[in-house]
Amino acid sequence: MEERLQKLLAQAGYGSRRACEEFLIQGRVKVNGKVAELGQKADLAVDRVTIDGKALPKAEALTYIALYKPRNVLSAVEGQDDRETVRALIPIPGHLYPVGRLDFDSEGLILMTNDGELTNKLTHPRFGHEKEYRVLLARRPDEKQMEAWRRGVVLEDGDKTMPAQVNFLSSSGKGVWVRIVMGEGKKRQIRETGRLLGLPVVTIIRLRIGTLKLGNLKPRQWRYLTAGEIAELKGEAAVPKPVIKYKRRPAQIPESKDKPKRPFPKAIDKSKRPLSKKTDKPFKKKSY
Repeated sequence: MEERLQKLLAQAGYGSRRACEEFLIQGRVKVNGKVAELGQKADLAVDRVTIDGKALPKAEALTYIALYKPRNVLSAVEGQDDRETVRALIPIPGHLYPVGRLDFDSEGLILMTNDGELTNKLTHPRFGHEKEYRVLLARRPDEKQMEAWRRGVVLEDGDKTMPAQVNFLSSSGKGVWVRIVMGEGKKRQIRETGRLLGLPVVTIIRLRIGTLKLGNLKPRQWRYLTAGEIAELKGEAAVPKPVIKYKRRPAQIPESKDKPKRPFPKAIDKSKRPLSKKTDKPFKKKSY
C-alpha cells in the first residue's frame, strides 16, 4: 500500500514526519533512483526508497511488545561484547528496537517495536511523556533532600534536571523505597541525582512509560500490546468497547374493551355476622 514518503521515513526511525519532510526538501530522498518530491507516495513492497543512498527496509507489520528487562541486560539490539541484550529475550523474527533505554544494572518496563514514528514521539523531550520508577535508596532522605530532587539538580555536565515527582513509599531496612515520576530521561539521571544529593541508589524498577504500564510481568517476561494500549500511546481515540444489546421485555397486551368488567363484591348482610357472646350483638370494628 502506498504511503507518503515522510511517513515511511518516520516509521523507519529517521525522526518525526516534519523532520523527514526536510529530507525531501533537501533532495536527500530518492524513489527508484529519482529524486523524490514533497507529498510523493511510495510502496516499499515494490519501490526502492533511499535516503543518502541507504535503502529503507521492506515494509513489515508493525509490532509492539512490553518487556520486563532484568538487571545485567543491555538495552540494545546488538552488544559490543558478550553481554546479553533485550533483543535476545524476544525470540521472534523481524526488526525490533527498544524504546526508553534502561541502565545495565536497572530493570523494569521497556517497549520493543519497529514503529519509528512512535519511538520518536515517546523519546523526544519536547513531548514530555512521563516515566514512573520505583527506586530503593540506601538511606532515608530528609525533607530538604526530597525538595531538592523535586525542584531539579544541576548535574556534573552542567545540565539541570527538570522538576519531578518524588514521594516516599515504604521503609526497607536502613533504606527507603520512593516513587519518582519525570518527563525526561538523561543518561543515568536517577543514579547521578541520588549520588549528588548523598542518597546512593540501590535498585531502579521502571513501572510505566507514558500510558503503558508494566503490570504483572516478571523479569524476562514479555507480551504483545493490546489495540487499546497502542492507541493510547499514539494519542489516538481509545478503541470503543462493544455495545451489549439486551433483549427487551415483550410489551403487555392491553385488556380488551369488550372484556366484561369484574363485578363488585356482594354486600355483606350484617345480620349474618357472628354475635358476641356477651351482648348477643354483632361484632363492631374498633377504631384506634
